[in-house]
Formats: sequence, structure tokens, C-alpha cells
Amino acid sequence: MKHVTLLFLRRDGELLLAMKKRGFGQGKWNGAGGKVEPGETPLAAAIRETEEEVGVTPKNPRKMAEIDFYLTSDPTFNNYAHVFVSTEWDGEPHETEEMRPQWFPENALPYDEMWGDDRSWLPQLLAGRRFTAMFTLDDHDNIIKSHIDYLTGKEEW
Repeated sequence: MKHVTLLFLRRDGELLLAMKKRGFGQGKWNGAGGKVEPGETPLAAAIRETEEEVGVTPKNPRKMAEIDFYLTSDPTFNNYAHVFVSTEWDGEPHETEEMRPQWFPENALPYDEMWGDDRSWLPQLLAGRRFTAMFTLDDHDNIIKSHIDYLTGKEEW
């Protein structure tokens, strides 16, 4: 299992997504994020990755979800994502070698150019629901297996 992060910036009914320009997820819109390095907390990794990928430093990110991802095309693939949201940050999002950020209205996200599971859980996250989830995707980015467990609000990570 590889621990990874995702961090979404929100402002006035808009969500910052970034087009992945290289590597895993190339050609898809997603939040900023990446691998948690040894000795690093998921929160520290989410902040670092957001700085590296879109050039801003998130302030007070809130953990909203933990999602376990599997791919049928690779039995060894297991990304465990720690998902954060931030409404405050220092700097202005800008393009880097890895990602090209763009603001989207939250009610008009480009789901057809995102991971196949995003339309299942991202609306829940945007509605303020905290959850744990699992998704298995096939070679064509279709959901083969999934479940979402909503938290009552008392649980802390």
C-alpha cells in the first residue's frame, strides 16, 4: 500500500483542478497531490505537493476523506489517498512542469476528463461530508467495486 495525498482548493463556488502533464494520471484533471515520503505526515505531504504542483501554500487544510484505490490492470497497485480541502492559501496557482491548474464552477466539473470514480465521491466531499471509501477501477477507468462509509463528524484522523 502506498500512502498518497490529494488536496483541493475551494473559493466562492469554484474548485481548483489541475491537468496532470506527465506521469501517473497524465491527461486527467485532479487535485494536487502525490506520494507521502518516509517520515512525512499526510498533511505535510499534501502541503508540499500542492506547493510543488500548483505553486501555492495551503493554510489550515481539513482532512475530509481516506480513499483506498485499486486497479484491476495491476494487482500490486494500492494507493491509499488522504484527501484534504483548503479555502485559504498563500500565493496564486500557476502552471508547473507537472500540472496546469484551472478554476471550475463546482456545479460544472469536467468529470469526463477525470478519474472514473471522481463523480461518485467528489460531490460528497464538496457537500462537506467526511468519509472513508474504496474503489477498484478496470482498464477502461470503470468502477468495478466500491463502497463509501460516511463519518458522523466525531471521528478524527
